[in-house]
Amino acid sequence: MVTYQVDILNPKAEQLLLDLADMNLIALKEAKSDPFLNVVERLREKASTNPPTLDDITAEVEAVRSER
Repeated sequence: MVTYQVDILNPKAEQLLLDLADMNLIALKEAKSDPFLNVVERLREKASTNPPTLDDITAEVEAVRSER
């Protein structure tokens, strides 16, 4: 048996997969979620809403360097 991981890009593809499963040609299983990847995804979502500007990053780096 060969196993594939498929990323569905079009909702019609999901229906095709479900139809193939109904005909007992393939078996579908939901992927288990990895807790670490869930945390990474949450962090990425937060970062995408208000990313720091280059000036913000530079100011933070300079502040840390001045403390040394």
